[in-house]
Amino acid sequence: MFYACQGVRYRKLDVILTTSIEKLGKAGETVKVAPGYFRNHLMPKLLAVPNIDKFAYLIREQRKIYQPKDEEVQVVTKKNVEDKTKEYEKAAYRLLYSRLVLRRSINVQKFRARSTKDDPIELSSPVTKDELVAEIARQLCIKIEPENLHLPTPLETFGMFDVQLRMPKSIPLPEGRFNWTLKVKIRGK
Repeated sequence: MFYACQGVRYRKLDVILTTSIEKLGKAGETVKVAPGYFRNHLMPKLLAVPNIDKFAYLIREQRKIYQPKDEEVQVVTKKNVEDKTKEYEKAAYRLLYSRLVLRRSINVQKFRARSTKDDPIELSSPVTKDELVAEIARQLCIKIEPENLHLPTPLETFGMFDVQLRMPKSIPLPEGRFNWTLKVKIRGK
């Protein structure tokens, strides 16, 4: 009795792949997979359908209408100058109208030694250009070079700061602006 039940646990399902999956096979192939993998991963993402006559017929008809070529990703190495300027312009406007928020800890010794509440609260470690570039890439998904930021001294206190950006001259400034700036807010943890 014990050995008869073990076969149920290790059975596999026949499924038809609707898209190519690296370790399973190409689109349109019939493969055997575990029921849980099909039920929890492949079917909800519409990567595969059960291997029954209805689905097999539909897939064959789709293949007749649409014969896909092998899926290859072509990397474009050359970009036109116009495309680059449009990309710079989009990034510059996105930086101009967004705000970067950083959370940092305070310098406890200097915080306790302040003479009045109006004195600025100092950070335990100042915010440098490299940290700002990393945060811009993480929060705003824009990759810029450290040379594009004009930060004469690291930011050492809490508050709002306008960090000047150095953008190419070909990008026109919006009306009423004299330079490109990024708003940076430093808050406590």
